Amino acid sequence: MSRSGPGRGPTLRPVSSDRSVADLRRDYGLAGLDERELAPTWLAQFDRWFGQAAGLVEPNAVVLATATPAGVPSARTVLLKAYDERGLVVFTNLTSRKAAEALANPVATLLFSWVDLERQVSVEGTVEQVDRAETEAYFRSRPRSSQVGAWVSRQSEVIAGRQVLTARQAELEARFEGADVPVPGFWGGLRVVPAVVEFWQGRPSRLHDRLRFRRAAGGWVVERLSP
Repeated sequence: MSRSGPGRGPTLRPVSSDRSVADLRRDYGLAGLDERELAPTWLAQFDRWFGQAAGLVEPNAVVLATATPAGVPSARTVLLKAYDERGLVVFTNLTSRKAAEALANPVATLLFSWVDLERQVSVEGTVEQVDRAETEAYFRSRPRSSQVGAWVSRQSEVIAGRQVLTARQAELEARFEGADVPVPGFWGGLRVVPAVVEFWQGRPSRLHDRLRFRRAAGGWVVERLSP
């Protein structure tokens, strides 16, 4: 997509038949990742890198991959809303495809791609539903428009057109006028509880650094993976 004009950034030349996708390459060399530099826990290392990504656009944007019980995968970009030693949390409509898959087959992968830093972090683990008190506390922190929006969208359902959303939005804004927007019973949080957390740093000649924390019987172990 091309963008131009004041404050919109440079005009981007689209990839076309006279410009090979295979030629869209760059060598990475901003930094390395050495075992001696690694934080003692996955959480401390993630917190360090997340803080360094703070100046990027949507640093908390993350691809969430789930699968049906039959193993059919799907993926989408969501926004991380919390993380601590228990895991990483996103909030969603619990009737959506991602939530339905995550609750029926409670395993998932999260992938943070911080291209400008030549870094990515992947998290593999089990999925648990966030308790209601935590869900309600987060919902109350959202802008009112987003609270209403949670009621408007029956996420992942087929709709006839945009007018379905605008009509339902107007209806719900009128219904909740002058009152607090209640937390929908069909809305909540999903926590990915890590079993593996891999930190990837781009390096020259595609010889990237890959260090992962892996949960084992005696605690966490750190391993270097070949690129």
